[in-house]
Amino acid sequence: MKIKEIIVVEGKDDTTAIKNALDADTIETNGSAISEETIKKIKLAQRTRGVIVFTDPDFPGQKIRNTIKEHVPDCKHAFIEKKDAIHKHGKGVGVEHASPEMIRQALQEAHSMNDEAEEVITQDDLLAAGLIGGTGAKERRVKLGKLLKIGYTNGKQLHKSLMMFQISKEEFAAAIQVIRQEEEHA
Repeated sequence: MKIKEIIVVEGKDDTTAIKNALDADTIETNGSAISEETIKKIKLAQRTRGVIVFTDPDFPGQKIRNTIKEHVPDCKHAFIEKKDAIHKHGKGVGVEHASPEMIRQALQEAHSMNDEAEEVITQDDLLAAGLIGGTGAKERRVKLGKLLKIGYTNGKQLHKSLMMFQISKEEFAAAIQVIRQEEEHA
């Protein structure tokens, strides 16, 4: 499998894992304090081939995503769940610990983000679905992020994430239906 876009990762181990999973080029941020030179490389990559941001499912990884989104807003974003990115001996979380299959799947399902997206899912929809406030809301948000391939977000950021990833009312409703069915059979 060959990926046209250049994949932005955090470090050398992530690059190695990507190259073991598929044929792709990477740019390494070398940590969450992204240099101006690295931002320039990412901008050039976005103009020439496109970029997929693929960082670890943790706070520093989210910080890197936000920094890149601020400077290069049109990138795609790939997510991997924390449970799929844990070292086999429990020592660390990161893209480098994910299986080649999980890496390929995450990259195939990469989304574009858009801050100016039309609001199709409202705060009332989130409340009615039990995603904000109340018992079990966090667990439902975890499941929703997994089903929609947008990663986990807290209650305050969920609405913004759904809009940025341009999740349709239909996609949202289908995911909520799956979550409710799982809860009924639990």
